[in-house]
Amino acid sequence: MTKSIRFRLNGRPLTLTTDENRTLLWVLRTDLELTGTKYGCGEGHCGSCTVLVDGNAVRACTTVLKEIAGRSVTTIEGLASGDTLHPLQEAFAEHHAFQCGYCTSGMIMNAVGLLGKHPQPSRAAILEGMEHNLCRCGAQQRIVAAIEDASRRTGGKS
Repeated sequence: MTKSIRFRLNGRPLTLTTDENRTLLWVLRTDLELTGTKYGCGEGHCGSCTVLVDGNAVRACTTVLKEIAGRSVTTIEGLASGDTLHPLQEAFAEHHAFQCGYCTSGMIMNAVGLLGKHPQPSRAAILEGMEHNLCRCGAQQRIVAAIEDASRRTGGKS
């Protein structure tokens, strides 16, 4: 059913009139041209499409628009502040925490959500919190190191 859906996207108010049952992933990628959020499995398993909704990491491929009405959505495009990267983006670059880069935005967004809930997680907590975001290139150790580094740099505030 077509409805006007209001929410905040990357800090700005937005109203879309579209089918309320469309997935957030396709609205972001096709309607709003925010292609940093990737399509991976389409079933919520791989994490490539992870965004934040009210600070919590969610899978955009399984989240429908009516679920985000009145809420705040942050995509990878909304993390940086002007030319200043988010601490996790900086740490990922410095630790070379990516190879092909396809999973990177989902990894970063999941890590932001993780650090928002657990500002100074143990290595075990990072591994547990990131285990459902898949990387086929084998960059997992560098990803964990980047998350640990970002947590230390920010004093646990992401």
